[in-house]
Amino acid sequence: MNHVPTGAHTDAALRSAAHRCINCTETEACRSWLESHPDGADEALRNCPNASLFNSWIKS
Repeated sequence: MNHVPTGAHTDAALRSAAHRCINCTETEACRSWLESHPDGADEALRNCPNASLFNSWIKS
C-alpha cells in the first residue's frame, strides 16, 4: 500500500498542493474521479494540477 511521504520537505509540498487544489477549476471532474476510485488508483487524474506530485507518491 502506498503512503503519503512525511517530513519538512513534504509539508511544503502538501501546502503547495492544497493551494493548487483550492484554486482548481476541475472540481466536478475531480469529485467524479475520486468517487470512481474509492480504493485508490494507479495514476492521478490526468488534468489534476497535482498529478505529477501524486504520481510521484504512487511510484515511491
